[in-house]
Amino acid sequence: MFDTMTITKAGGALCAALLIFLLGNWAASGLYDIASHDEEHVAGYSIDTGSDDEGPAEEVVEVAFADVYAVADAGAGERLFRQCAACHSLEAGDNGVGPYLYGVVNRPKHAAEGFSYSDGLLATTGEWTPENISSFIQNPRQYAPGTAMAYNGMADIEDRANLIAYLDSLDN
Repeated sequence: MFDTMTITKAGGALCAALLIFLLGNWAASGLYDIASHDEEHVAGYSIDTGSDDEGPAEEVVEVAFADVYAVADAGAGERLFRQCAACHSLEAGDNGVGPYLYGVVNRPKHAAEGFSYSDGLLATTGEWTPENISSFIQNPRQYAPGTAMAYNGMADIEDRANLIAYLDSLDN
């Protein structure tokens, strides 16, 4: 079935295909060379975004968390709690993957009875003030390195204030 002539033809076809690919690569490199060989010519296009002397850039004003928290909407926070409900409960003593959050505002840290805290959270001290909760839910891994909380964080300061206002309203 396979004689010398068939094997020679197959080898020749393979070499010819390889040669075509090599020549195609060489031709494409010549046509689309993005490496600049001299300093004057640069590959790519320049896009004019305006000059820098058009005026000062808008300043980003950071609002203090206490000011945002003072006008927070607990109703909006209730809707935001749905993200937390997968791991946390609002009933005292009912721990899930995370500790229960009933009465968490101004409660001492790692005080949820029956919950085994991670080393990252055990390293933190003090109380869960609204500012501390905000910092924690903004970026849990930065606030308590080594925490077992697998939440990426809530970036919006108003959302954090609303959520904390809702948690604070539960035990009042």
